[in-house]
Amino acid sequence: MRAGAIKVRALGYGIKEIFSPFPVHGIDKIMGLNRTRISICCFIYGVTGFSLAFWMIWYMLVHDWPVDIGGKPNFTWYHNIPSWVPILFESTVFCAAHGMAITFLMRSWLFPGVSPKNPDPRTTDDHFLMITTAYSEDELNDLMNVANATGAVEVKKVNG
Repeated sequence: MRAGAIKVRALGYGIKEIFSPFPVHGIDKIMGLNRTRISICCFIYGVTGFSLAFWMIWYMLVHDWPVDIGGKPNFTWYHNIPSWVPILFESTVFCAAHGMAITFLMRSWLFPGVSPKNPDPRTTDDHFLMITTAYSEDELNDLMNVANATGAVEVKKVNG
């Protein structure tokens, strides 16, 4: 799969999509895809979780029901931070994980009742599929020769 994708890109043709039964490390770079900005979303979700937890702790322990425990003031950061760390950490991870899962499902258009767009169900078992575009018969012949040379089991021409 990697060899075929590398040869297709070396000839100057673009790869629209690759389907495989398992993740192939580095295939996104071979396809020419840019680095995703999803890590920025994860950071924002984590900061949101941390902020919500911090606000919740402040509201409960300082504003709504202040309790003097052991003579410590309620909102002294250096006195209370050790007991708040687990809550802040768990809330950060919780919001980041759920936000990333929801972002992935929305970005992939995997909503309830919507079936995934897989052109060949054999790609979930033991086949690889590469979708490219050829605009002339010469390009089509080049792509078919590369596919056959790299051990393709099946090569199809689809109009449309």
